[in-house]
Amino acid sequence: MSYRPLLTIVMLVCAFFFAASCSETEEYAAEPQSGVDYHSFANTEDYRITHVDMDLTVDFSRKVIVGIATLRIERLGDGNNALILDTRDLTIESVHAGNRDQVEAVSFTLGDSVDIRGAALAIELPADASTVVIHYQTSPAATGLQWLEPQQTAGKRHPFLFTQAQAIHARSFIPLQDTPGIRITYDATIRTPSELRAVMSANNDPDTEKNGVYSFSMPQPIPAYLIALAVGDLEFKAMGPRTGVYAEQEVLDAAAAEFADTEAMLEITEEVYGPYRWDRYDLLILPPSFPFGGMENPRLSFITPTVLAGDKSLVSLIAHELAHSWSGNLVTNSSWRDLWLNEGFTTYLTYRIMQFVYGDERYQMEMALGYADLQTDLDDLDDHDELLAIDVRGRDPNEVFSNIPYEKGALLLYEMEQKIGREAFDRFLLDYFNEFAFQSITTEDFLAYLDRTLIMSHPQELDADRIREWIYNPGIPEGAPHPQSDAFTQVDTIRQAWLIGAEAAEKIDTSNWAYHQWKHFLDGMPDRLNRDQLEDLDQAFKLTASTNNEIAFSWLRIAIRNDYEPAYDRLEDFLVSIGRNKFLMPLYRDLMAAEKVAMADRIFQKAKPGYHPLTVKRNSQIVYPESAE
Repeated sequence: MSYRPLLTIVMLVCAFFFAASCSETEEYAAEPQSGVDYHSFANTEDYRITHVDMDLTVDFSRKVIVGIATLRIERLGDGNNALILDTRDLTIESVHAGNRDQVEAVSFTLGDSVDIRGAALAIELPADASTVVIHYQTSPAATGLQWLEPQQTAGKRHPFLFTQAQAIHARSFIPLQDTPGIRITYDATIRTPSELRAVMSANNDPDTEKNGVYSFSMPQPIPAYLIALAVGDLEFKAMGPRTGVYAEQEVLDAAAAEFADTEAMLEITEEVYGPYRWDRYDLLILPPSFPFGGMENPRLSFITPTVLAGDKSLVSLIAHELAHSWSGNLVTNSSWRDLWLNEGFTTYLTYRIMQFVYGDERYQMEMALGYADLQTDLDDLDDHDELLAIDVRGRDPNEVFSNIPYEKGALLLYEMEQKIGREAFDRFLLDYFNEFAFQSITTEDFLAYLDRTLIMSHPQELDADRIREWIYNPGIPEGAPHPQSDAFTQVDTIRQAWLIGAEAAEKIDTSNWAYHQWKHFLDGMPDRLNRDQLEDLDQAFKLTASTNNEIAFSWLRIAIRNDYEPAYDRLEDFLVSIGRNKFLMPLYRDLMAAEKVAMADRIFQKAKPGYHPLTVKRNSQIVYPESAE
């Protein structure tokens, strides 16, 4: 996922701890155990779900999904313990179990909701049971579902629903083993209003008519967090033989034009890192309330409309979600402690894809911006949050995403590439993806593989202890590479000349600037600018009116810090019309730091009805800090 949403923010310390709400006898070891998912109730040592059949009816009037989940299970032990599944705010109406030909009603117990994990569903199984059928219903407040009214969509004619299962929200709309350590295949029948189209992280058929009943199949095994569903007034436009875009008609053509290079990205990534194993790669452009930049749901990445800049300047997001088809979807972290295996590898691949398609200068600028984002987080985070193998026990995994797993993870891989050479490192990655294809692994699995491959073949260039220092220690090891861009050096010179009054803003030639140079120019400004300087910038470059959301974001942060009132209407519109946390959280933090509490409260209350539940939760903790205590 492109959670680089959290680029320049201080990570939140979770407001509650599992140990406080679980049984008094439950205790944690001093260090988290490798391969243990502390966010799941599931007894995966006894049973493993291998396949899920879903029959789901989407009820927009009640904002619920009424469902039947048929689970195919594999017994791993000799005992007959209860099957324990993860749920959150589900109403369980009945449970049947048996074999595929015959099931019977069985007893079950739905525990109390004890913490962010939700409630454990314990099911008593017949001795020969291989199938479990659960009739259930979601809650209108399900954390993994967002229901949009027609006015919240681009077309403003029909409602919209989308899911967000990462990290532990699949359990809010399907009872299952909600852990990335378990991979399943699935089939689904989705029933919707006849005028709407359903799409999933599965085999979408672009030619399917809108008729209210849709069938899907996902034949490759995936973790539960990659199950995804969207329902809306969606149309399709092809971008290549294996790529296309789903969107509301109002943004369809713009999205297809913006992301026209997707097929080229796919083809060139295959050449270096091996075949794309998911058949098609399509994009779904969601309404603005989507809380993230993108979500790498296999076969169908969910994408924020905030990257529709009109000039392909923000398409690294597409490269990132595509790269997850190898790192994250194909080879997956076994628990959220090992998130860097998903995001660090994907960020490294993102930079390489951008270089393949757009050239060296773009590659250097992308890496330099990523390094700057990493430095910002390292300046703000506590030591324990700077580890790649991070301890997430007692914490909401959605709240520990930062630039550490993304950029620090990528920088580790970049250092290894620099030491052994790109050709050798590319061969290693190709072999790595093949070795662990369709598996979920731990940090220690990766290190063991590294020890018997690259470190054995390059003992003079690579040091196992240094690599472990990267992973298990805070900060960045001494002597790590520092990506830089000559294009940014020129921008630094221009910015400094403007700051000392040697050159007026209107005299600066920005005609050939890429978005990355604009971002570097603005983000490198000192905290304090006077009113004349702000007006000079705004008049020369029309920053308050910028339609590039990344540039507008950087400018609005400057405006808040310096109480530049002419930008406040744009700030309010920005916060109300966009739901992407990468933008919202820093801006709300800036408002609170500037003691504009009343403004933050007023705007948040106005915007809240259009925000995703995850967005409401995270930004409430900023605007109302007393509620997070």
